[in-house]
Amino acid sequence: MPKDVITATELKQNLGKYLDYVEQQNEVVITKNGVKIARLTPYITDIEQYFLVRDRALDYQYGGKKVSYEEFLEISARSTLRMEFINGEIHLLSSPGIEHQEILGRLHLMFHHYFKGKECRVFLAPFDVHLKKKDIKTPDVVQPDLLVVCDLAGNVTETGRYTGTPDLVVEILSDSTRNKDMIDKLNAYMLSTVKEYWIVDPRQQAVIIYSFANHEIETLRVFEKGRSASSRAFAGLAVDVGELFADLIFQ
Repeated sequence: MPKDVITATELKQNLGKYLDYVEQQNEVVITKNGVKIARLTPYITDIEQYFLVRDRALDYQYGGKKVSYEEFLEISARSTLRMEFINGEIHLLSSPGIEHQEILGRLHLMFHHYFKGKECRVFLAPFDVHLKKKDIKTPDVVQPDLLVVCDLAGNVTETGRYTGTPDLVVEILSDSTRNKDMIDKLNAYMLSTVKEYWIVDPRQQAVIIYSFANHEIETLRVFEKGRSASSRAFAGLAVDVGELFADLIFQ
């Protein structure tokens, strides 16, 4: 963003001019007696201004900040950071590691092969999903690692945003996301109309599959090496657990 340095006297004499300049997404620094004392910046939401100041100080502590759903949409639209919105709080998403990406790539190939030629589609993160949870007014916004969407028709906006609910979601655990994926996201998926939730655990080299019915856990199954993790929502969809975790770089 362009930035000019002016004196306090110049600002007083040409306030309208500099306000117009800032309105055009420019920034002005004001000095007094040669010392920088203030900054004029384009207006953004009060919530995002809070975050912007912290970002400039190299402090990305979004976590725990309560905002409304509408505020989150505005913040995420303006930010280059990946983030989720769960239970009214913003969660920043860090860049995934090599192991995570290798597992995700394998899963995508397996799922893509199964769904090829079928109505449902397979998507990878980043892909925003707006979850409408039972009896809870404020939606969650999450980015599953992999998701199966069967309701694209009528659920894509003119800007290309998906507004439906996936039938199946997959999360690959990491040390930083383990608690969120196994507690907060499990609850969010259960209370929405997601049918099946796969948790892939590289540490235990296992796949946990939750099936939901009537906003409750219907079944919980754990698949380890030597078995195939099989879907109940999609007959014939199965992943060989040993093949999924074989020869990972950092095993």
